Amino acid sequence: MSGASQLNTSRLKLVAGNWKMNTTRAGAVDLARAVAAHVPADRRDVEVLVCPPFPYLLPVGEAIRTSGVKLGGQDCYFEPPGAFTGEVAVPMLVDTGCRYVILGHSERRHILGETDETIGCKVAAALAGGLEVILCVGELLAEREGDKTGTVLDRHMEGGLSRIKEADLDHVVVAYEPVWAIGTGKTASPAQAEEAHLHLRKWLASRYNSRRSEGMRILYGGSVKADNALELMSQADVDGALVGGASLKADSFLAIVEAAAKVPRR
Repeated sequence: MSGASQLNTSRLKLVAGNWKMNTTRAGAVDLARAVAAHVPADRRDVEVLVCPPFPYLLPVGEAIRTSGVKLGGQDCYFEPPGAFTGEVAVPMLVDTGCRYVILGHSERRHILGETDETIGCKVAAALAGGLEVILCVGELLAEREGDKTGTVLDRHMEGGLSRIKEADLDHVVVAYEPVWAIGTGKTASPAQAEEAHLHLRKWLASRYNSRRSEGMRILYGGSVKADNALELMSQADVDGALVGGASLKADSFLAIVEAAAKVPRR
């Protein structure tokens, strides 16, 4: 499988910044402008995405409008607009200019209690509404230490993709984020990251086919920084990064973008 995935030439590196519940409006706009200044509209060697908090989607979208940076949401709800206080519908994200949405992030799973079933509903709704989905999967420290990483990844993939058709996979990116490495300063070693990414490709091949397995972009997320990004993204089955804390400073985020640009497409 690893050798087969190396033959694919369509997996453009993606570097996505998840700003989480951070920034002010002014800070978000300044950060977006600084990133946009280094990603012109005609840049083709790497895809760049920023996902600010909901209140700042419009000003950030305006700040990146003429650049090559894409805009994404950090979550969405699966129902159409209606009486769902505090939620954000897919058409609302589209209306603000979002192209992507992050779903199934570990903080939503483990802090806010989202289930695989809920995440699967969100994935289906987002795709039906025209968004590209970044589906997050990954294990807790106890699950890794209990040798359950593969079981957890399989469950997250099955639940997240249970309500969609194979053709919808054209609009899905998977992000492997070991929960024990998010915001902790710990990072999966390149070998650990590659092992998990390869497991996900094998799952895709088994569940669908080798074309889907080899064509799927799989990002690594978990304390990605400028000094480890190149080695992580140089692994055969790692196609970019979902970046948390390092995306809140333009210099560190852009260093990760440039690291991705150095790695040949597969």
